[in-house]
Amino acid sequence: MPASSNFQEAIREAQSSALVGPNVVNKALPYVGGGMVLTAGGVFGGLSLMTTNPGLYQPLWFVSLIATLILFFVARNVAMQGNNSTALPILTTFSLVEGFFLSNLVGYAIISVGAANPANPYAGVGAVGTAALATGITFVIASIAGRRMSDSIGQALGAVVGLGLVGLIIAMVVQLVGAIFVPGFGGGGFELMIAGFGTVLFVGAAFLDFYTMPRTYRDDQYLPAALGMYLTYINLFIFILRLIIAIQGGGRRN
Repeated sequence: MPASSNFQEAIREAQSSALVGPNVVNKALPYVGGGMVLTAGGVFGGLSLMTTNPGLYQPLWFVSLIATLILFFVARNVAMQGNNSTALPILTTFSLVEGFFLSNLVGYAIISVGAANPANPYAGVGAVGTAALATGITFVIASIAGRRMSDSIGQALGAVVGLGLVGLIIAMVVQLVGAIFVPGFGGGGFELMIAGFGTVLFVGAAFLDFYTMPRTYRDDQYLPAALGMYLTYINLFIFILRLIIAIQGGGRRN
């Protein structure tokens, strides 16, 4: 698989080289946090519009879906190229649009988990909070362990994450196409498998970020580094929340 091979080769080159940006992670972290705050703002804005004007929310959500897909690939390209001049506006725009897009998943988590746990009126909100807390804890642990990762472990983890991303994309495409032609396909156990696998995969990617970033970006390229780390942690939150929904809420909405 060429994409996987290229990813693994990039990881090898990053790991075999000396630190080119020993302070890049520390400089990037405030921007990663800022991106998360903007995303939270987008989520709250989307939930508010969903409640007050659902007729307007639905078309805007589809716009955010298309914009998120476009911005995701643009953001990855900017991050990989280390383009400092365009990283900040891309990070800001993507964070807000991604938040609005995620409001649908967050809203569904609140409703589905809450309905599955009628004795606890705050179960749905608790599920979202648990996903956010788990993402934050992973972030803290990864920031400590990832910086101390040995070359052999980093090499192996990079290979696993590269192959895992390919497998995850294939599984999600199968889930999407199957749901189009077979109503109900991709829910239940299949969704639980994808959510669990995605969670484990992005936990590994979180650890890998703290190892590869100083070997990939110079200190003055902290904005592209922040953009790359943001992509990892927002995906980790998504898959943790999907996992909680699959376990507590009876599967994800198709």
